Amino acid sequence: MRKFFLLMLLLFTMHATIAQVFEKAKLDEYFASVEASGNFMGSVSVTKNGMEIYSNSLGFADVEKQIANNHETVFRIGSISKTYTTVLVLKAVEEKKLSMSQKLSKFFPDIPNAKKITLAQMLNHRSGIHNFTDDPDYLKWNIDPVTREVLVEIIAAGGSDFEPGKGPAYSNSNFVLLSLILEKAYGKTYSEILEEKIIKPLSLKNTRYGGKINTEKNQAFSYFRKKNKWLPENETDMSIPIGAGAVVSTAVDINIFAEALFTGKLVSDKHLEFMKTITDHYGNGLFQIPFYDKKGFGHTGGIDGFNSVFSYFSSDSVSFSIVSNGLNCNMNDISITVLCAVFGKPFDVPEFKMVELSAEELDVFTGVYSSKKLAMKITVTRDENILVGQATGQPSFELTAIDKNVFENRKAGVVMTFNVKEKSFELKQRGMKFEYLREE
Repeated sequence: MRKFFLLMLLLFTMHATIAQVFEKAKLDEYFASVEASGNFMGSVSVTKNGMEIYSNSLGFADVEKQIANNHETVFRIGSISKTYTTVLVLKAVEEKKLSMSQKLSKFFPDIPNAKKITLAQMLNHRSGIHNFTDDPDYLKWNIDPVTREVLVEIIAAGGSDFEPGKGPAYSNSNFVLLSLILEKAYGKTYSEILEEKIIKPLSLKNTRYGGKINTEKNQAFSYFRKKNKWLPENETDMSIPIGAGAVVSTAVDINIFAEALFTGKLVSDKHLEFMKTITDHYGNGLFQIPFYDKKGFGHTGGIDGFNSVFSYFSSDSVSFSIVSNGLNCNMNDISITVLCAVFGKPFDVPEFKMVELSAEELDVFTGVYSSKKLAMKITVTRDENILVGQATGQPSFELTAIDKNVFENRKAGVVMTFNVKEKSFELKQRGMKFEYLREE
């Protein structure tokens, strides 16, 4: 009984210490503001020493049916899948089924430069293999099933962007091929390997290889914001991303996975250090995510309208994860706010202002604008009562009026302040300022 009492006292003391720093009520207020303004739908989880100290779920898994997101709603986590795939490759190395120095030619000799490319270079995005999801026609076929053989043909046809080892350049092709190599090494599907090596050992209740989304089974659709409404995104067929982006999970399960990874329960200490080794800003299945003087490691993800991020801070045994199925602001801003709350740094609860302007009031801002500092022109048009911007060669973006002459796109972090008299606007983004003049 005494040991039990001492353990309970230790746990109480730990939570009391966290409570003194962690501004839970203010973070709740922040997310309520972000949700109410139509900027975020999803789930958030924070753990310390493997114990959850914060969770929140906002918005809808299914907007049409008004099915709310909850703690166990399953989201597509996109490229966070690459961290899971890296763990599986390293487990295969530890089991002597693969070697980091093996050449890609042993498995897929038709890929350009396959005789020069090692598995290690693929993990570190230094293979030079062209990223097939960058191709202009990718979004024309990504919603349809694709066989493994066709995927390999598509990747091979993309060629090489640079000589192996001369990179880096982020490429989903690397991790699609690594997924297929794992299937060859184990003689099982990627889904079966994931289940056997990660899901079952960690008892992850809501993690699996994704399929067709069914909101009746507590799975979330994804959405984009247009004209102040959430509209459904297309669904990538999960036969395409495989280990590059086909894992689905929850914020809770991602933190369980992160805690296990960084406390030595999934790969050896040597291989964990390999994952954390950063070369030209790239680790192996991980990126460095700093916060003030703290150094975390994690990954981000994006697929369709889903966005996600996780990071683990070993110095504090803190893990945070965010999964979103509707994002109309900057995920980095949300991450920073969560970490500020966790580590006792100041943060503000934003007041998302919106000003309604008539078509006539918006028309004075339309036109083609150019800058002396940037070659990229920006065309400003009106779509009903919404102002729309489009930079040269880029997708269009909606601009929300926050004052009579000030507009922003929260997701891109862009603020445009117009001067009608001078026929100009000032563009602010990520601390930079550019002056644009309207062309006559």
